[in-house]
Amino acid sequence: MFYPPALDLADVRPLDVLAIAAHPDDVEQTCGGALMKMAAMGYRTGVLDLTAGDMGTRGNPELRMREARAAAEVMRLSFRENLRMPDARLENSLGLKMTLTGVIRAVKPRVVILPYWEARHPDHYHASQIGFEACFLAGLRKLDETVEPFRPHKVIYASLYANVTPSFVVDITPYFDQRMEALFAYESQYGETDAGAALFPKQDEIRDRLRSIARFYGNMIGARYGEPYVVKETLRVDDIVAMGVRTF
Repeated sequence: MFYPPALDLADVRPLDVLAIAAHPDDVEQTCGGALMKMAAMGYRTGVLDLTAGDMGTRGNPELRMREARAAAEVMRLSFRENLRMPDARLENSLGLKMTLTGVIRAVKPRVVILPYWEARHPDHYHASQIGFEACFLAGLRKLDETVEPFRPHKVIYASLYANVTPSFVVDITPYFDQRMEALFAYESQYGETDAGAALFPKQDEIRDRLRSIARFYGNMIGARYGEPYVVKETLRVDDIVAMGVRTF
């Protein structure tokens, strides 16, 4: 396996949910509410950022990684690491997949959250492809017989910025404000600075936009705030009487 030299995974306990994202602050926008909800339910949650956002207009890798650790505290994550892959140059290569495969075998997530497979930023859809293929490869025993194979039970896709109908929506009403707190831990990205001022909306505008999106998806399930997700498989229902969302 191609473990990054700075990533020590020897003592990591297995995770219930692992979100894989291209950049620090991606998960805070797209699946942070679900991660917080799962943590509150007693599950072990984690985030693996593939890059440190070194090509971004604002901040620098070291600062963004410090901010990511602060956001991890807000989200009550049990695990957060960064692979320091090349930002804006992610490629679905064998080397990157093998690196990620090693991490998946080490942290053994039951559920993996990936970015939706179509996106404006190439890093996002490459992260989705790399993540999915690494989850599959991690289950092949002969890939590396010195490490026990492992394959997640479920892969789901955070679809908040995709113009698609979600497979399901998670009620994040109690966690929306906390999710915003985690996002704004990235002071370098969302603080009032001159760098990129013409490109980045103000913090109040970001809050309003994300609140509106969360309200839209929450309305789909009769909740105040929601986060949308897509799965590729058909969902199974065993009790149609206990289905949660009302028709009328």
